[in-house]
Amino acid sequence: MFSWALTFFIIAVIAGILGFAGIAGTMAWAAQTLFVAGLILAVVFFFLGRRPPPT
Repeated sequence: MFSWALTFFIIAVIAGILGFAGIAGTMAWAAQTLFVAGLILAVVFFFLGRRPPPT
């Protein structure tokens, strides 16, 4: 998920440099959304993985 966020961020930066503001904004939003979702999932899986196995 973080690799997709990085890919969208790089596309946003390149689009911003070339002057495509609409595409840059959309890609930046997608990158931010994927990054936040990845962080939330990482925290959830971190805590779920620390539970003792059910008996």
